[in-house]
Formats: sequence, structure tokens, C-alpha cells
Amino acid sequence: MTGTPAATASTDNVRQFTVGEDDDGIRLDRWFKRNLPQVGFATVSRWARTGQIRVDGKRAKPEDRLATGQVLRVPPGGEDAPATKKAAPRARTLSPEQIAEAKAMVIHETRSAIVLNKPPGLATQGGSKTTKHVDGLLDAFVTDEKTPRPRLVHRLDKDTSGVLLIARTPGSAASFSKRFASRSARKVYWALVVGVPQLSEGVIDAPLAKQPGTGGEKMHIDEDNGAAAKTRYRVVEHAGQRASWVELEPLTGRTHQLRVHMAAIGHPIVGDGKYGGPDSFLTGAVSRKMHLHARRLIISEPKAGDGTGGKLDVTAELPPHFAMSMEVLGFDQNLSDASPLREETPERTGEEKKQAARRHFKQAKKEARTPRRARGAASAKPKAKAKPKTAKPKTGSKAPAKSGKAKGPAVKGPGVKGRR
Repeated sequence: MTGTPAATASTDNVRQFTVGEDDDGIRLDRWFKRNLPQVGFATVSRWARTGQIRVDGKRAKPEDRLATGQVLRVPPGGEDAPATKKAAPRARTLSPEQIAEAKAMVIHETRSAIVLNKPPGLATQGGSKTTKHVDGLLDAFVTDEKTPRPRLVHRLDKDTSGVLLIARTPGSAASFSKRFASRSARKVYWALVVGVPQLSEGVIDAPLAKQPGTGGEKMHIDEDNGAAAKTRYRVVEHAGQRASWVELEPLTGRTHQLRVHMAAIGHPIVGDGKYGGPDSFLTGAVSRKMHLHARRLIISEPKAGDGTGGKLDVTAELPPHFAMSMEVLGFDQNLSDASPLREETPERTGEEKKQAARRHFKQAKKEARTPRRARGAASAKPKAKAKPKTAKPKTGSKAPAKSGKAKGPAVKGPGVKGRR
């Protein structure tokens, strides 16, 4: 693998490693944690402080970042005591059926990613009562001891189907995670919802928080303490007033965000009894399973050794129950290519990020000085003379009306902006 460092000496002597593509840009201490986990942080710091670690012949600090092709000099030893040494994780032994199941989900592969079409009913990760999940099947892609175990970089609910991105290496996992965290990754979902939204497209802006008493298993709208959550939607087609086919694009990444937001505006996702209750199930030949599908994902891939990085653009086919419901309701899949509803935000360069940070710091410093100046000016002003008292209006007389508009009560609930 390109991310595996090449050692040119035994561990009994001074060792030299060449930084691979997968480790480009990571900190020196992080490199040790990833490639030589038996060497503790205290040892790395001591080696750096005494000049025993060298990068291209120069002294290095734990926080220094490495680049592909650099040669790292590492002194011998440094392993933790056997009692604290962590054993390397071993690949699980999967049955032929499990391996076949994992590989049947693959819809696209690149040097940095494996893209799956996750079926509904299969959890992404395990839990106290979940033994079968995608994460447990990833050992099917480990071909030998040198192949790192693929890693999850985002999740889908158990009953949600569609595009699920898996990173091949730790380096690509870090890169993809940054894309998701910065919202530069664009995800478009297809859903069938009950009824027809009043606005044909819009943005649902409603903060979300864990619902008390549910153990964190359920979310709800919390205007006072919830985390910001926004969802853009567009109605593609509707079957009378019975149901609608909508495209959903999460502008934030909260738990169960799409499900809670659609239920909050009175149009729960078909089959989502958790948030829509009995009203979320349609009669007739429409399946009772949840109809939420991660249709398309567009994300930048990590840069290769030559500095180039492509764009990953993958579309996942609908599961059988969803496709059948679309046919029953008379919806034509060709009416949408699941294009992102928002404009792509170009990624900022390193220099642009530094300039933005300097502007933010300068503005924060300015705002912090303003209150102090105001307090100083107020204390320097002479006390104003007391104003003469005005006579109170006689009993029965009306006080003069105040100018301006009266403030009404604050409106609680999800805010929806859009057009008909």
C-alpha cells in the first residue's frame, strides 16, 4: 500500500522510514501513533527534544507536519513495557457468506475509497443488541497483513439505504472526515413523504436535541437548547394529496435530522413510525418499510503523490421496496438526477484559511475593546441634572399611545423558507 512506510533498517539499529502518500500532511506524533503505536508520546517528545528524531536530516518537533517522500530517522528501542503494550488488531474471520454479502454491496472503488449501497435493515455500526453490521463486514476487504482495515467515515440509520463511503486507509479516512465536517461533501437523499408540502421547495431551519427520557434514541426540536440543523428540500412529484417524492439535502449533519424535520412540518417519511406514528404508513401496495435513500454523494478524494485529487460522484440504486412503491404511486425515476440543491462551495486554500483566522481574531479583539471604552467614557461624564417631574395623568384620562409596531409573541416551531 502507498501509505505503508518503508523501513530500511532493523529495529535493533537506527531506523529510516520513507513517508508514504497516505501520511502526507500529518503531524510527526500522529505518524508514530499510526505507524509505530508501540512508541509512546513521551518517548517521541524526548527523542525530538534530544535531536534523535530527524526528518531529511533536520531536527523535528512532535507538532511538525510530514510530506510524502521525506525520510524519517528513528532511534532504536522505545517500545512500551509489555504490560502496557497494545496488541495489533486482528482481522475477524468471516464466513464465505459474509464475504459475499460485503462484496455484493460494493458499487464503486478507487485507490482511497470503497463505496457501498447499504441495504435497509442493516446497521452501520454495532451496539449492545446489534451483532450484524457493516463495520463487522469490512474485514472482507483485508487481503493480507499489509492491507489496513477499511474504516467508516460517516453513518446511515439502520433503516436508511443508499450510498455509504468507506475509507481504505487511515489517511484517506482523515481526509474524508474533514470533507464531511466542513460540509464540502454533498449528499442528496430521495424520500417518499405523506401528503404534499405547502411549499414546493425550501429550507427547514429547526434546532435539534436528544429527547429526554429516550436514552438518546430519539431526537426532537428544541428552539432553546438544540444544535443548529438545516435541511433543504424539493418536491419532485406528488400523487394527488396522498404522497410526495422529495429530494432532501442536509446542510448540517444531526442525528435523524431528515426524519425529524419532515415530520415537524407535517409530512413524515413514509414508513417512519418512530417520528411519524401511525400516520406515516400508507394503505394499499405501498411498503411499510421506511422510504429514505441516500441517492447520491459528491466528495473530493485525497490528493495523490503528484498533488492531484479527483472528485468522487456516486449514485446508488433504490432498494426493491422503494422502487416498487415509486411504481405503485406512478413516480418516474427519470425526473430527477439527484443534483445537489445548493451551489458548491469551493474549498479554501491554506493562505485563505489563515487570512480568515486573522480577520476573525482582529474582529473579536475589536469587539472586546468596545465595552471597556464605553464603560470608561460613561465614568468620565459628569452626572446629569435631575429632570423635573411631570404631572401624572388624572384618573380616567388616557395615556398617550406609543409610536411603533407592537411586538407579538415569538413563534415556536420549525422555520421553513422557500417558494410555492
